Amino acid sequence: MSHRLVILISGSGTNLQAIIDAVAQGDVSADIALVLSNRANVKGLERATAANIKTCTLAHQDFPDRASFDRAMIEEIDKAQPDTIVLAGFMRILSDTFVRHYAGRLINIHPSLLPLYPGLNTHQRAIDAGDQQHGCSIHFVTEELDGGPVIAQAVVPVRSNDTPETLSNRVQLQEHALYPLVLNWRCEGRVILNDQGVQLDGETLPQQGYQHPWQD
Repeated sequence: MSHRLVILISGSGTNLQAIIDAVAQGDVSADIALVLSNRANVKGLERATAANIKTCTLAHQDFPDRASFDRAMIEEIDKAQPDTIVLAGFMRILSDTFVRHYAGRLINIHPSLLPLYPGLNTHQRAIDAGDQQHGCSIHFVTEELDGGPVIAQAVVPVRSNDTPETLSNRVQLQEHALYPLVLNWRCEGRVILNDQGVQLDGETLPQQGYQHPWQD
């Protein structure tokens, strides 16, 4: 039985598209069972519809609080019987109840080299700090915001003339390569989270996870 993915988005869905393309090309051995957005009429929903993937929109403004919104999401996601839940630009902080419900199955991508720069505006913060390297991290989600165990990272150089936009573009190229790679590890049963940490092919990964080679 094929590994089932549910992907959560809030916007344009560029990482979603990279995953859709990787599934279509056979690079990720999975079925995308559902794409769920907390915002209607976003580009990511169009991408899913164009690929004949089931979509669902739950507007968080329609719910009285975070807990009730997250319960509604759990109800929709569980119908799809996912093996892995993929956060791909989903701009909502998740409740502890939601995170615990999907413990070990919930994966996020973050545009920094965690633990550096959790939260927002990561590219500007890296430039302001004078960092020579920046990048992205894929991690299991825990109750700590952007603090779950790292599976993999991709590093990019920060150039002297970079703006947040140019740096973001460079990081996004790595995101689009790294996320499908990690998801295929999940589909093949190669990467798991247990009491020892993140395991890849039975070996415990270091704190920074697998280091993806730079691709220009």
